[in-house]
Amino acid sequence: MRPTLRFLTDELIEKIITEARLLLGNLGVELPNDEALALLGDHGARVDLKSRHVWMTDDLIDKALSSAPPSVILYSSSGQTPVRLENYTVNFTPGSTAINILDETTGKPRRPNTSDYVAFARLMNGMTHIATQSTALIATDVPEKVSDSYRLYLSLLYCEKPIITGAFSIEAFEIMKDLQLAVRGSEKNLADKPLTMFSCCPTSPLRWSKTTSQNVIDCARYSIPVEFIAMPLSGFIAPVTIVGSLIQHTAETLSGVVLSQVARPGAPVVYGGSPAVFDIRYETTPMGDIGTMMTDCAYNEIGKHLNLPTQAYIGLSDAKLLDAQAGLESSMGATLAALSGINCVAGPGMLDFESCFSLEKLVIDNEICGMTYRMIEGIEPKDDFPAQPLFEELIKEQHLLIADHTRRWLKSEVHMPGPAIDRAQRSRWQQEGGLTLARRARREMEKVLAGARSAVLPEETGSELTRLMQGAARRHGMEKLPDLP
Repeated sequence: MRPTLRFLTDELIEKIITEARLLLGNLGVELPNDEALALLGDHGARVDLKSRHVWMTDDLIDKALSSAPPSVILYSSSGQTPVRLENYTVNFTPGSTAINILDETTGKPRRPNTSDYVAFARLMNGMTHIATQSTALIATDVPEKVSDSYRLYLSLLYCEKPIITGAFSIEAFEIMKDLQLAVRGSEKNLADKPLTMFSCCPTSPLRWSKTTSQNVIDCARYSIPVEFIAMPLSGFIAPVTIVGSLIQHTAETLSGVVLSQVARPGAPVVYGGSPAVFDIRYETTPMGDIGTMMTDCAYNEIGKHLNLPTQAYIGLSDAKLLDAQAGLESSMGATLAALSGINCVAGPGMLDFESCFSLEKLVIDNEICGMTYRMIEGIEPKDDFPAQPLFEELIKEQHLLIADHTRRWLKSEVHMPGPAIDRAQRSRWQQEGGLTLARRARREMEKVLAGARSAVLPEETGSELTRLMQGAARRHGMEKLPDLP
């Protein structure tokens, strides 16, 4: 039996959705995008062009929900290894868009560069329990206006896993779309086997920017999956109660679903988010707070109730270093996410309120993800009945180390973590250097990088990606891209 976790009753879910629908119908959404307003108006929404406001009817919401597909499938750059976001499948992806990287040699954050990003992308090839990569770092050695497309470019060059990404501007979408077409070869191939999923974020409360709303429309037209990342902050720009925040999150996310479906019915979407409580003591948004995690798991239940795949930023930490707090918050979040069946769990590697990434933490979090996968396999009998013959053997031999039953089931029944996790007796641990967790993770990271492939795409595809990226960089004043390690 697969173990599961729920926070909401079906009755409460229905009440939350009803209230969210009332907000969309009575208060509406601010939407400063003429194309989006025209699309919604053509499909029956009430639009005020002067105030840039739109009100959505129940009929429009129902049509959007009926056309949105119940699953999203992402594919690697080779078109293989499908990653399914559906039902109760759980997939992990690194946290994304960090402005700092934790330098383990100094213990301090610094701005990342191309070399850091390449190390991350290559390391991701060896993270066996993390299904997709993300554009996790913002490289600061390229112009800011191409930093979003540059992240995607490096990810495509150095890691074959599907990519969770996003555009910082309307213009950036074009080059990011072209990079994907260079890999897939045609719009049809890209639609048939999506390579990326774009994060599109409404602005709380009940507002979309021109950029993010246009990203939703553009992704829909090219069948590029979108995950909606509503970010209500409980007690600040959302009600302080979890239920109140869920109502707001539902309304903001439903507005995105409607916009995508009027742009193209059947466009792939994911019911996601990054809400948080607001800690008034420090004026921070703790992602490791238990209330934040409960909100994530609860809106996942709402998404499943609406028959949509789900996503959440959970399984990350607000700690500044690889310390006990980092392990506590990351492991609790990953465990709750897995039990709740969140389809895309974004968090591994992330620290400091989603602002700092750690390659060593990514290695540790990969182990946490592996443990949660074992957990949700549950407990099932495996040649355990009748029990007497096995116990007769145990009594006779006084152990079962080489028993047929042990050899048959050991690897599937007992989870064996990698070298970053210490399970040695103290004497052996000391003999092997007495390494701390951070040092073991660093050693494992270096081992993975030493064995990683330097290229994952055909040479001609890589050259086309570089040509496209170089052209975008020149348009923004950079004559030569940084040298690649």
